[in-house]
Amino acid sequence: MAVSEDLLSNPVFVLGSFFVLIIFHNYLHKQPQHGKKYHPTGASVFHLLTNYNKIHDYMTDLAIKYKTYRILSPLHGIVYTTDPENVEYILKTNFKNYGKGNYIRDMTSDLLGDGIFTVDGDQWREQRKVSSQEFSTKILRDFSSITFKNNTIKLGKILSQAADSNQIFDINDLFMKATMDSIFKVGFGIELDNLGGNEEGVRFSRAFDVANNLTYKRFVDVTWKIKKFFNIGLEAELKKNIKIIDEFVYKVIQLKIEQMQMSKDEVLVSLYLIFVDT
Repeated sequence: MAVSEDLLSNPVFVLGSFFVLIIFHNYLHKQPQHGKKYHPTGASVFHLLTNYNKIHDYMTDLAIKYKTYRILSPLHGIVYTTDPENVEYILKTNFKNYGKGNYIRDMTSDLLGDGIFTVDGDQWREQRKVSSQEFSTKILRDFSSITFKNNTIKLGKILSQAADSNQIFDINDLFMKATMDSIFKVGFGIELDNLGGNEEGVRFSRAFDVANNLTYKRFVDVTWKIKKFFNIGLEAELKKNIKIIDEFVYKVIQLKIEQMQMSKDEVLVSLYLIFVDT
């Protein structure tokens, strides 16, 4: 269990865990004051840590048992819910009351920057406005349908060939590659070609997958800020993968700028020819 080994080898984490467990024990047995009612406590962040390698199954079991429950962390509690009424209340009815806040932003900004998934308020509204305009036109919907269909066909051929040759494959990896290919084609007009084995595209996708996983591990690693400061352990690995992501993304941005400039030049030439002909 890689994440546990990395954390348990850290004496600061081990020592801190004992103190936190004592605090949790006292907190769990403390009676609510002023008649306040709380959602049931499903687990603590340390339960998530010890069950990290099967985290999706573990969280699914908690959701089935409680629907809405708390996960206790050393500095705060986190509420999880699968109740449709609660989800609607959070995402629609009273959305402004449920921002990401500094906690989520600190955890994810190294990977996601100041994007729509990390910001609140006016910044979020501005980015949502831009995104909705980009992804709501009929032309884009039709284009995305064609793109996803083509990549699904590619994926089907790969699976068929693997079946014919009795080859073992990682279905999750293939789904990830197909999704990344489709998103990049729709969003940026770039042919990533992970499914085709493009070396640069595969390197970026692998770095993004690893960085996403390491970013999520911050939610169960109470020592991640210390590791980031000293650039050690999982944080050093995260920094390395984010560097690969940044290099690729800036290259894509530069390519799109050049393509847009070429398109403008072609329009100007066309207008010039029309003017000369008349």
